[in-house]
Amino acid sequence: MSFNWMLFFQSTPYGDGVYLNWLLDGIVVTVSLAVTAWIIAFVLGSLVGICRTLENQFLNNFAASYIQLFRNIPLLVQMFLWYMILPVILSGSVRTWFTSDLSPNISAFITAAIALGLFTSARIAEQVRTGIQTLPKGQRYAAIALGLTNRQAYMYVLLPNAYRRIIPPLTSEMTNIIKNSSVASTIGLIDLIGEIDRINESTNSIIEILCGVTIAFMLINYVVITVMRIVEKHTRLPNMNHGG
Repeated sequence: MSFNWMLFFQSTPYGDGVYLNWLLDGIVVTVSLAVTAWIIAFVLGSLVGICRTLENQFLNNFAASYIQLFRNIPLLVQMFLWYMILPVILSGSVRTWFTSDLSPNISAFITAAIALGLFTSARIAEQVRTGIQTLPKGQRYAAIALGLTNRQAYMYVLLPNAYRRIIPPLTSEMTNIIKNSSVASTIGLIDLIGEIDRINESTNSIIEILCGVTIAFMLINYVVITVMRIVEKHTRLPNMNHGG
């Protein structure tokens, strides 16, 4: 079997450059989706994870229910649920804009970011909870003894130290959110996966295209892992090595 790698440098039938440009466009959309979904997941996951460690029973139960809901429903199902529900719950000019033919890729992007962010937030919440609960109890008591409120203790003592502990699993979630973004193509988003059919329709070279997309995903995740290793190295505390 011979591979025609030069197809990525062939001109597209629409005169908008070469097929490599389409692949790069897909990479931009995929990375943008992953970053947007990660922001949603990290913020919500942190809040829910904190609630799981509070003594307030209502907030604790709410957080536990949230985690069970979004963690146990398959991402593909959640993606289609939001795709069907979001246009219904919107109203007025926002709904008109969201459902118009002028912004199909934008509406698919928003839907995918919400679904992917909520799905991942449940996983991050458990990691944040674990990170806080594995800290020495003396840290919380010392913060309160210094006159900090419970909110300040979390903000300035518990969360910073917890995040340092869970950088490795958070790195895994970052790579997972990039890989899981491929599901967004099922609701019409033209991302890295969506470019496969687009390029294949014009070239009929599916093997080369799949290899190119595979390499792109590997490079993106390699960059993420490398950056997070640097972050972990510079944020690690001496007394926390090996979970101590």
